[in-house]
Amino acid sequence: MAQILAPSSQWQMRIAKNSAPANPMTAKMWSSLVLKQNKKGTAKSSAKFRVFALKSDNSTVNRVEDLLNLDLTPYTDNFIAEYIWIGGSGIDLRSKSRTISKPIEHPSELPKWNYDGSSTGQAPGEDSEVILYPQAIFKDPFRGGNNILVMCDTYTPQGEPIPTNKRHRAAEIFNNKKVVDELPWFGIEQEYTLLQTNVKWPLGWPVGGYPGPQGPYYCGAGADKSFGRDISDAHYKACLYAGINISGTNGEVMPGQWEYQVGPSVGIDAGDHIWISRYILERITEQAGVVLSLDPKPIEGDWNGAGCHTNYSTKTMREEGGYEAIKKAILNLSLRHTEHISAYGEGNERRLTGKHETASISTFSWGVANRGCSIRVGRETEKQGKGYLEDRRPASNMDPYVVTSLLAETTVLWEPTLEAEALAAQKLSLNV
Repeated sequence: MAQILAPSSQWQMRIAKNSAPANPMTAKMWSSLVLKQNKKGTAKSSAKFRVFALKSDNSTVNRVEDLLNLDLTPYTDNFIAEYIWIGGSGIDLRSKSRTISKPIEHPSELPKWNYDGSSTGQAPGEDSEVILYPQAIFKDPFRGGNNILVMCDTYTPQGEPIPTNKRHRAAEIFNNKKVVDELPWFGIEQEYTLLQTNVKWPLGWPVGGYPGPQGPYYCGAGADKSFGRDISDAHYKACLYAGINISGTNGEVMPGQWEYQVGPSVGIDAGDHIWISRYILERITEQAGVVLSLDPKPIEGDWNGAGCHTNYSTKTMREEGGYEAIKKAILNLSLRHTEHISAYGEGNERRLTGKHETASISTFSWGVANRGCSIRVGRETEKQGKGYLEDRRPASNMDPYVVTSLLAETTVLWEPTLEAEALAAQKLSLNV
C-alpha cells in the first residue's frame, strides 16, 4: 500500500526522463490539445492559461536540453576535460571542468591543475593548494563529442603525494619489474545499493517497511523483483562509451542492489577503471534522483551486504601448472590476513560475519567453489590446474588502488619465513 501511495524513485525517474516533472506531455502534444480546444470553443480562459504555462515550462526544459546536447565539433577545436579526483574521505569523488584547446593523446599532455584542499579535507586553510596530476583519459558519456573524463591523483605543490593519494603507491608496486613480469590481471565485481532520495531507504522497498525475503531478486525480472534496471543499463552503456573495460552487470541478492564487473584489467588500469566507473554511476544516479550507496551493509538483519570481490591472477597462475602458484598465493594471503582486512574497506566488519555468502572477518579460509570462504577457487581452475583466485573479502567501498596493489605485493613481492610458511600450509591443508 505504501508503494501505491508514494511512487518509487525509479518510476519518478522514468517520468522525468522525457519531460519536466510537472508535465508528462510534450510541447507538441500541448499545442495539439490547445488547437482542438480552440476549434471546439469550449476551453475556459483559466484552462487555456494553465495549458500555455505548462507548454512554456516544457519549452524551457527543451531549450536547456538542446544546449546540453550541443555538438561543438563543427564550431570549435576546444573541448571540455572533466578533472576527477578522490576526496578526503578516501571514497568521495570530486571533479571540475576546464577547456582544452589542442588535441590530446596521452594524459601527460594535459596541464596540471589545482584545487582547494581545505574544502575536501585534504589540506589546511592556510596552505590549501593541492595539485592534480592527470593520469588516465576516458571519453565523456555525458557531454559526448571530443570531451573527456580525466582521472587524476593528488600532490603537494612540492610534488609529494598527499596522504589520500593511494594511486601513487600502487603505481610503484605495479612498476616493480617482478610485478610487471607477472602481468597481474584483475576482474573486480562492484556491488552497490540504490536508495530513495528523501528517506535513504533502498529503491523499491516500501517506505519504513520491508519487501519479501531474499530469493527472487537475484538476476530477477519484473516490477516486483527488479528495482533500478534503467540505472544499471544506462551505466553499462555509458561505461562502454567511455572506454571502461566493463564486462557485465546483474541484479543482486538484496532488492535494490546491483553489481557490475570490470576486467580483466592489467595492473594500475584496474583502479583507474573502477574509479571512473564509480564516477559515472554517481552522475547517472544524480540525474535520476536516486542516491548511490557503497556501504558494505546498508540494511542490518537478514540481508546480503555489498562487496567488491576481486578476481586475481598472475602470468604464472595462468600457465600450465599454475595451480601450485595459486596455492602459494593463498598461503601468503593467509599470513597477511589482518593487514589485508584493515585495507579492505570501512565498516567491513558489519558485512564479514560468516553469513550471507561471506567468511568471518577474524578467520582466514579458502575453498573450491565455496562462497563462504575468504578466498574462492573456481571448479574450472581446479580442473584445468591453472587460472585465478577470487578474494571475497573486499567491501563495496574499498579503494581499488589499495586492494589490487596489496594483492600483487603479497603474492609476488612478499616472502614469508620458511617456518611461518610451513605452519600456514599445515593449517590450510596446502601442500606447496
